[in-house]
Amino acid sequence: MDLNLLITLNAVLTEGSVVGAARKLHLSPSAMSRALARLRRVMGDPLLVRAGRGLVPTPRALELRDRVSQLVWDAEGVLRPAELLDLARLERTFTLRNRDGFVENFGPRLIARVAKEAPGVRLRFIEKTDRESTLLREGAVDLETGVVAETTSPELRAQALFRDRFTGVVRKGHPLSKGRITAARFAKGRHILVSRRAHDKGAVDDALHAVGLERTIAAIVGSYSAALALARSSDLIATLPERYTGLLRSGMFSFRLPLTMPEITISLMWHPRLDADPAHRWLRQCVREVVAAAV
Repeated sequence: MDLNLLITLNAVLTEGSVVGAARKLHLSPSAMSRALARLRRVMGDPLLVRAGRGLVPTPRALELRDRVSQLVWDAEGVLRPAELLDLARLERTFTLRNRDGFVENFGPRLIARVAKEAPGVRLRFIEKTDRESTLLREGAVDLETGVVAETTSPELRAQALFRDRFTGVVRKGHPLSKGRITAARFAKGRHILVSRRAHDKGAVDDALHAVGLERTIAAIVGSYSAALALARSSDLIATLPERYTGLLRSGMFSFRLPLTMPEITISLMWHPRLDADPAHRWLRQCVREVVAAAV
């Protein structure tokens, strides 16, 4: 058995194309095509089949993708020389995927902590636009924060960072900034719904429905910052996670919702292949401690 085939298989399954796999392994497309043909003979499965102008993985390929990726990662770890983590000499870029609000609230402290302990480390923050786990699974993202949901891959590791609750937000001087806020007053206003999937209802609508009320949604946006920008310059009402958007809400009027709504848990997520990586363990500790000190 030629175990080099595992590396080839991992590249094919990760990239989903012969050209992409060839580029990743620094091979010519023709050499990659021959390697794929050999894989198909050995495994008795086409692995990638044509669909229109592209290629799609077979059910067998989808079944094996995560297992093969973990095997290759473990093999590389075995062959990598063991050495103690020297933060002063560590040079590495970590990619963190977060909703808007994380960088504003925790980014400065995290960057300062990392710079103090490991000046050669760089943090790359990218926006979290969905709940898919593909980027973590493929290694394009090192850490992610958010709510563990049904769409989160079950193989991911997760650790709770903090509990959060929803709060109402309006501009200074808004009618809701004066007097007692009842469920009826809250429902009577015009609202902004934050939904990355463009849903037309949310948890607030469920809570209102439970007390026999309904609200008018005037706008649907995909981010907290967009919701706050609209609320800041209009009479629209935004409903957002309280701790996660603390700095984003600066200069606005926030109020406790007159509704019974469940709290959410913001968690830190990563792929199990990075469990034992010393540098990754250090970064996870930095994030946990920085967030704990801020909330």
